[in-house]
Amino acid sequence: MGAVLAKAARKDPSEMPEDAWRALVATTRDGIEVNPLYTRADETSERSAPGSFPFVRGGDRSGLPDNGWHVCVRVDAHGDPSDVNTAVLDLLGQGASALWLRVPASQVGAVLKDVYLDLAPVTFDAGADLVEVTDAFLGLLDQRRTQGDGVTDRSAIIADLGADPVTAAYADGGSSRSIDLGAAVSLATRVTEREETVRTFVADGTVFHADGAGDAQELAYATAAGLEYVRALVSSGLDVDLALRQISFRLAATDDQFASIAKFRAGRLMWARVAELLGAPEAGDAPQHAVTSAAMMSRRDPWVNMLRTTLASFGAGVGGATSVTVLPFDASLPGGLEGTSPAFAERIARNTQLLLLEESHLGHVVDPAGGSWYVESLTDSLAEAAWSAFQTVESEGGLTAAITSGSVADAIARVRQARDADIAHRTAPVTGVSEFPNLAEPPLDATRRGGEDYRYGRDFEALRDRSDAHLESTGARPTVLLAGLGPMAETTGRVTFVANLLAAGGIDARNPLATAADQYAGVRETEDIAVLCGADKRYATEGPDAVRALREAGVGTVYLAGAEKGFPAEATDRPDGYLATGIDAVAALTTLLDQLGVK
Repeated sequence: MGAVLAKAARKDPSEMPEDAWRALVATTRDGIEVNPLYTRADETSERSAPGSFPFVRGGDRSGLPDNGWHVCVRVDAHGDPSDVNTAVLDLLGQGASALWLRVPASQVGAVLKDVYLDLAPVTFDAGADLVEVTDAFLGLLDQRRTQGDGVTDRSAIIADLGADPVTAAYADGGSSRSIDLGAAVSLATRVTEREETVRTFVADGTVFHADGAGDAQELAYATAAGLEYVRALVSSGLDVDLALRQISFRLAATDDQFASIAKFRAGRLMWARVAELLGAPEAGDAPQHAVTSAAMMSRRDPWVNMLRTTLASFGAGVGGATSVTVLPFDASLPGGLEGTSPAFAERIARNTQLLLLEESHLGHVVDPAGGSWYVESLTDSLAEAAWSAFQTVESEGGLTAAITSGSVADAIARVRQARDADIAHRTAPVTGVSEFPNLAEPPLDATRRGGEDYRYGRDFEALRDRSDAHLESTGARPTVLLAGLGPMAETTGRVTFVANLLAAGGIDARNPLATAADQYAGVRETEDIAVLCGADKRYATEGPDAVRALREAGVGTVYLAGAEKGFPAEATDRPDGYLATGIDAVAALTTLLDQLGVK
């Protein structure tokens, strides 16, 4: 490896240090080092079998489909409940096997009519109406039992009530979207007496992920939320074993497939450790509901989101999630993508999982990534980083106290700012947004621009919003002239780089295929800004003359494609700025839009 690195660095192998390979080590946002190669030296002791403590390889599979995990679809019940019921039955007939349901209490029975609840688990999203919705649901179960529903094993009926008072307080800034903790504890006390498998609390890590949290932070805060719920339940008189079994987890899955695999495995390891410390290790196999990340979804070129959600659902399923919800590819667009029906977007989301399960057969092997030196190492490293963040929260008095003090928001802000900086410098590319943008796609109307939701490429999308508004008001996009210096074989690389960079900011790059300074006066139209594109060796001899020729042609501002060091230091005629790899692209494009008069 040293010889290869020496060749890449244009050095003699003897000049390379023994640990030269560390130049290939990547560091995640959680501070975890990812080596370029994993060997038997990284091997860990063999994990317990799936279903056994500490559940890294998977928890109890009771109630799960034979082919893997539950395909969980989101249903927002509004309108005629009989129409919603028809839609629910259609979804279940088309491959869905679990429901994530937002429904008024008065419509619970009608919406769930003819749904076999011992086959299709239900998760509720009832917010402040949870008590009423729970009463309606339990009443429905009792009614069906009285009428003889044929369910011989009542524990096969699985439901998550979805109470999330602690994490909802972070998501809503303290508003009353959820019932309070005391009311949720009372519900839990009631449902533990039932024969059905009903869990009251969801430790929702997705609210932290949606705000920009790293994987370790999401795991830490979700675990802290789960522990806070258990403590409240135990304080009310519930046994630890029963309290632990009242908790489920909801975590985000991203298009970083290995990170997602490790996240779900590490999450189970952490919760098993909590259960062990509480004295009930065998009750530490809480189910995990994976939801594909909303933060990774782009509004620009949203078709790319299909690839992102495929990778995310793959990672979650392989990582052992109990159920997976794939968001529609246009979920980040208010009202969905114009010209695309919601039914199409939802069908693609559902079929993404069905392809993984029924054609790729991913669920036929439990924990297929288990034993991989890389995955096992990443799982342990992520669990350690998350446990450290969890201990920090505990030292502050628990998650509620940490949220109230602002320390959780501050910690997430640091990770978010670091990620945004990497995206701005395009060291963390967002396909279709910061890299390979499609400037020819239809502009977004005003109702689909802006918004407060955090998305990884939102700073670039804000620049595209400015461009769309400019197009709307003037009939044309802001345009910059590309001035080639040298034959196309020399300029193509930098011309392509600049055009791609400008398009990420909504700026059209007009390339008249000029190759020499004496052509610039004839090819400039109305552009006031030009980018000179050539090779460093040509900049050294012809660069100053080319800059002067552009200004004489009427160009007010000249940029150079490349770094400043490539331009003669002693030249009098110099560019006004430099567009090179590694620059803060968001800042540079913002300046360009300002110079172009784009509001």
